[in-house]
Amino acid sequence: MMRRQKDVSQTVRLFYLVLYLAFLFLMNQLAFGQLLPLTTSKGLWFYSGAAALILGSLLATPFFTSPANAISYLVAALIALFAFDVPSAASYDNILRQCVIVFCLVMLAVCVLNIIFKDSKNRLLHNIAEAGRILADNLGRPGFVFSVIIIYALWEYHREAPTELFFIGLAALVIIAQQPLETFGGVVQHILDVWRPNTAPVAIGSIFAHQTPGLLLIRQDGTEAINPGACLLIADKPPLFKIGMTLGYFGRDEGILLRALEINVPEHHHSQLRELAKGIPEGHVSVLGQKEIKAFHDDIDLLRNLDSFVGIVAPETAIERLYFEIIQEKDIEQGRLVETLVGEKRVLYQVLDGLTKEEIIQKKNTHGFARGEAVQIGVWDEQARKFRLCNWIPRLNAPVFLKSIEKPSNNIDAVGHLPSTSYDVGVKSLDELVTHNTAILGIMGIGKSMLAIELIERMIAYRIKVVCIDLTRQYANELSDFYDEAHETECLKRIQEAGEQDKKAFADNSEEGGSVRHLREAIYNDLKQFLNKDDPHILKIYNPYEISATKQEQEPKSYKVGNDWHRAAGLRQVTPTEITQMISEAALQISQTYGMTDKARICLVYEEAHSLIPEWNSVAAEADKAATNGTARAILQGRKYGLGCLLITQRTANVTKTILNQCNTVFAMRTFDDTGKEFLSNYLGSEYASRLPSLRERHAVFFGRASSCENPVMIRLNDRDDFRRIFRASKDKSAE
Repeated sequence: MMRRQKDVSQTVRLFYLVLYLAFLFLMNQLAFGQLLPLTTSKGLWFYSGAAALILGSLLATPFFTSPANAISYLVAALIALFAFDVPSAASYDNILRQCVIVFCLVMLAVCVLNIIFKDSKNRLLHNIAEAGRILADNLGRPGFVFSVIIIYALWEYHREAPTELFFIGLAALVIIAQQPLETFGGVVQHILDVWRPNTAPVAIGSIFAHQTPGLLLIRQDGTEAINPGACLLIADKPPLFKIGMTLGYFGRDEGILLRALEINVPEHHHSQLRELAKGIPEGHVSVLGQKEIKAFHDDIDLLRNLDSFVGIVAPETAIERLYFEIIQEKDIEQGRLVETLVGEKRVLYQVLDGLTKEEIIQKKNTHGFARGEAVQIGVWDEQARKFRLCNWIPRLNAPVFLKSIEKPSNNIDAVGHLPSTSYDVGVKSLDELVTHNTAILGIMGIGKSMLAIELIERMIAYRIKVVCIDLTRQYANELSDFYDEAHETECLKRIQEAGEQDKKAFADNSEEGGSVRHLREAIYNDLKQFLNKDDPHILKIYNPYEISATKQEQEPKSYKVGNDWHRAAGLRQVTPTEITQMISEAALQISQTYGMTDKARICLVYEEAHSLIPEWNSVAAEADKAATNGTARAILQGRKYGLGCLLITQRTANVTKTILNQCNTVFAMRTFDDTGKEFLSNYLGSEYASRLPSLRERHAVFFGRASSCENPVMIRLNDRDDFRRIFRASKDKSAE
């Protein structure tokens, strides 16, 4: 029976094939007096026996024979049998022929049954298929099938010719049974190994304990320190070998032990490593050299990415939360991404925190280590350029890698990117950003307005009308390319004139006193013109401090001055909160005239929202409570008509929660006040909310309906100059 030459290269096997064929031609010359094989039944041994045996065993299936391969060999054998008639009608000739045919047919049936039932879930059928596979690998091998054909040919066609019988039998014996070339090659290889420098692995210690899954503790024999990241060969009980990578030393009651992480090795490297492991006593460990590592280095993810390896998955890890023991602190910091495998998926997590821990080993021995905490971001979908959630956990002790620092991708749809990576995060839908309301929260000077201005520019490019209520005039300056100041000055003049009309007049009906009714009408008319589809203007800015009007508080009362009676009523100036209400209600009324839609039409921008829509306990005047409620009603009803808001504030606690709770998208920047953190924890989760005080400038936690990520993420926001350069260049190019 031919031995399987797993350690012989295909080139060497081809060389063996040429020599064997030359030997067959020589035997043919000696048996029949001619070099070329006969085309009669006398050549059956050559064509369908030895040649197919060599081709199959040395080139096509040198290692194992599948049922499909066996079918091809059996069919070839049957064709060879039927190609030539038996030399006589004697029963002993026909019986042997019939036996060979029956053998081939039975083996064909066995192979077919394996193919049909190999995937069956029925235990009986599965066992039948497995038995068929074993029979195919052993009795369906070309070495066995064509040995039967050669023996049949010797008996049937050559038994009466002693010379033919001798030389053909010699050929069959040499090729099938003895394998002289393979044997000689093995002897030469062993002799060369004797004279080569000794590369046998040297044991450096023994296995002390297994920490399932995937960790080994090793008692080192010598005193030489082994650095983390060294590759180990471990001679273990089945499987006969393992590969491990050192993680460092670990204190136990029994002394200092070396800790190693087990590595899975692709199967095609097993034979080489198994031979190396034979040189190590069972239960012992050696350090592999660079030459041995090079053979499988590129096929193992951990070795290939060793520079970015930072730790291993720790206990208590959940689907949304990753805890990992930090083995190497390589530039790891809050906001960076780490990666680990969940099945075959590469899942990304964002580092939020780190803490030191101490584990009591035994008696007074302790093991101190640093543990990182990260939350799941998801699996990156390059085609869609977004993250998709993974709904399972990584394996305990699986390697964790730090994502390398990359340049941002300059994607025009991105509002930012995950720190130190090219993974960008964008606005999934500008319509939902507006109609489902958005809040930008953070302390003063952290970059809230720059983010708001970027979002407004995106809305303008999307042809959403934007109405800013701004107490600072910053928007008029930053968005001057879209703001028709001359036109807006004329509009403001008309509104101011309306606010002066009947400014000191009072009426028996307090609702008709003062100039507030004229101001409300002027604002409505101004917005109606602006929101007209035919109006080319896309941006309008109101500064409540530039608008003035009076409002009658109560019915007139008579009073006497000297001998004369007079009537008067108290008038007061309307507040910025009341002007905000007028603008919001007018926008809603006009939107309703255009009917319902799921597309964004108008975005109201509340800059310094704590002054425009204050919480009930933060109002400057009692009338602001009713005004804030009026604005809130407009926002609550506006979604169905394409109306929404962008809310910007540095004082989360002082903004009405009626509107803030309706903001389905949140950009949370650095925040210190406990009320703000408590409110944001309902949106972002306590793990992100508690990290808000330590956020850097131009960083934010982004989450909500309009985010391209399904989970909260900490992002580095776009720089204003970079955004303008990339976004406007893209829009100019698309307009050409």
